Order: sequence, then C-alpha cells, then structure tokens
Amino acid sequence: MSRSYGFFEITGVVAALDALDIMCKAADVELSSWERRLGGRLVTIIIEGDVSAVTEAIESAAANGIKKPVNYVVIANPHEEIVRLVQISRSRWDKTLRQAKK
Repeated sequence: MSRSYGFFEITGVVAALDALDIMCKAADVELSSWERRLGGRLVTIIIEGDVSAVTEAIESAAANGIKKPVNYVVIANPHEEIVRLVQISRSRWDKTLRQAKK
C-alpha cells in the first residue's frame, strides 16, 4: 500500500467534525492530524490511507458535508518533507491530548 494524504480545509469545527465522520465512514482512512486556525474558524483535517480510499473519502466529504470545503487535495506518494510536516502536526496534536488527560 502506498501512503497517501488527504488535506481537507473547511470553516468551522462542527463542519470539520461532520466531514471527518463522513470520510471515515466512506473509506478505510485514518485521521493523521488536524490544524485549527483563526480560533477554529478554519480547520484543516489530514487523513491517511491508500490513494483510492483517501480520494473516495475526500470526495464524499466534499459532496455530502454540511458546508462546502474551502479547499482540498489528495497527495499520493508524498515527498518526505510533506510526511515530516504531517508528523510535526501530529506531534503537536499528541502533546495536546497528553496534556488534556492530566
């Protein structure tokens, strides 16, 4: 299986969670990370899986979500720098989760 990332940018945390739910139900993908900007008004969801699954998930969320996405892209076989950026994002997210459990 070749690694693929899907980036899905949308306004609002509720719309982002709805889109993530649609993506995870539509195909065999996993949440890699997410980024919130502008106080949560702009959210980027990053999913991971094989190319066909990520493409199906992204397209399904774009077509069926409660809001239209700002932008989205599927990156098949990402460059190592893209992988590194996603890992950095994931590490910040993991750190936040660990702190919240304390």
